Amino acid sequence: MRLTLRPYQDENDYWRIRAFLREVFLLNGRRELSWQVARLDYWRYFGNPNFEKYPLEQAIYYWETDDGHIAAMICPESRGQVYLNVHPGFAARILDAEILQVAEDCLSEPDAETGGRKLTVWAHQHDTQRVQVLTERGYIRGDWPEMQHRRSLELPIPEVAIPSGYTIRALGDRNELPMRSWLSWRVFHPNEPDTNYMGWDWYLDIQRCPLYRRDLDLVAVAPNGELAAFCGIWYDDVTRAGYFEPVGTAPEHVRRGLARATMTEGLRRLKSLGGIQAHVGGYSEAANALYARVMSPDHLVYERWHWKTKPV
Repeated sequence: MRLTLRPYQDENDYWRIRAFLREVFLLNGRRELSWQVARLDYWRYFGNPNFEKYPLEQAIYYWETDDGHIAAMICPESRGQVYLNVHPGFAARILDAEILQVAEDCLSEPDAETGGRKLTVWAHQHDTQRVQVLTERGYIRGDWPEMQHRRSLELPIPEVAIPSGYTIRALGDRNELPMRSWLSWRVFHPNEPDTNYMGWDWYLDIQRCPLYRRDLDLVAVAPNGELAAFCGIWYDDVTRAGYFEPVGTAPEHVRRGLARATMTEGLRRLKSLGGIQAHVGGYSEAANALYARVMSPDHLVYERWHWKTKPV
């Protein structure tokens, strides 16, 4: 069947792509062999406008059939890092090769070291077809993979003790956003000077995401009233899957079980909404140890593959 490459054009395309990702996720048995809708939304409404700043017309490309069904889509999550989302009914070496060519032409970035271009493409460890195509095109497997953990919500959810004096609840109203934003800064930028802090308005972009629910935006509150940990959850009632992003604990509150307790409360809330599966991705040893304990040892390995050109 003939497929036509199209760049992103308008808001209607965005909602078509969301429907495509839901379809592919379900066809893949709720395994993250493609992006979930939550990951696309998080990039589009938060990551891109605050960091990458791509015009969507230059960041999203998709392939569709003559009768208008999307067969594949690529999108960067950060500059020079590309994710391939392919409908399992159209998976083929020739399509993977075409997608990679478009990614190299349109989404690669300048390489300061060589003066050429560079690109990182993500592929699952056991996707032998894509790994073979990447290898043939000169890509080299990198380190720092993402471990994609998942848990069936049909399993019993264990009781997890909350440390004495702490409480877990949903994030408060707009007045609490500066405190929540400052906590994120301290968790994710421990080695940066506080003068680089970007303020708190970005959290309004998080709350613009179509799947955002404040009852799933959880925080752990310390005895003194300060926010000590957080856990954001995105629930898609079409796929009945929950996606945890982000999860973090303030440095002075670590090793007290707050992240585990907050995530476990999130699992209970997802189940009460009719969710049947939960997902979270981790990179560091500590994060993956936590996620394996909260979710299950069951996970997929999503690897980086690097490509570089030399200057002409």
